[in-house]
Amino acid sequence: MGELVNLRRARKDKARQAKDERAAANRLLHGRTRAEREKLDAEKGLAERRLDAHLLLKDQEKGTSDSSS
Repeated sequence: MGELVNLRRARKDKARQAKDERAAANRLLHGRTRAEREKLDAEKGLAERRLDAHLLLKDQEKGTSDSSS
């Protein structure tokens, strides 16, 4: 005789397997490790600080031109 199969359990197992495969695909497409996220955040912060350090402010230019005149 053949093996008895609980259809409800088989259906749930199939759905669970499909969900796991979808999750694995999403991790490959969208997932990043914590270290990768932190590195990217640190690089963005550094770039922003460097840009801010090179900005010339209008108030400072007026202040330096008034005091030097």
